[in-house]
Amino acid sequence: MAMAMASTASTLSWSSSSWVHSFGGNFNEAYKPTDRRTASVILAQKKAKKTRKVILKEDVEYLGKTGQLLEVKAGFYRNYLLPMGKAQIVTPILIKEMRMEEERIEAEKNRVKEEAQQLALIFETVGAFKVKRKGGKGKQIFGSVTAQDLVDIIKAQLQRDVDKRIVSLPEIRETGEYIAELRLHPDVTARVRLNVFAN
Repeated sequence: MAMAMASTASTLSWSSSSWVHSFGGNFNEAYKPTDRRTASVILAQKKAKKTRKVILKEDVEYLGKTGQLLEVKAGFYRNYLLPMGKAQIVTPILIKEMRMEEERIEAEKNRVKEEAQQLALIFETVGAFKVKRKGGKGKQIFGSVTAQDLVDIIKAQLQRDVDKRIVSLPEIRETGEYIAELRLHPDVTARVRLNVFAN
């Protein structure tokens, strides 16, 4: 019986070792990647990021402002932004259109600024605008000169409409020469001289 067990054990050990040798000898060698394709397949099995690059069509609270490029989770885009019409997937054509729109807006801003600079030059080269007021004692005048008075004078002399909200005047309660500022553009302010005299 002992002899039969020894022969069976030697047969098993021989068959298992021959099985291992048929695969290349060592178990560790059998599982090593041998070429690049195998390695790339293993890398491709990583979990993919599920995000989308989108551009916002309108302001979204806690997310961003109109025209902003963002990367958001695919589910958030699919379930909220897309059905509500708040975002659009970024495409090369869309990016090109955005650049063209930005260039158009920038050109318009430059044009408005240049017009404001030309208007400021006109206001500053005109000289002093004359304002008549009923006189009192000494240099005192009755009433005061307001922004609306200056707007009316500019309209009469230069045929230009100016909004009275852009006019900044010092307090004028007596005759003399004063400087008023017209804020024509955030970057352009015209300084206008006012000559106040009594009738």
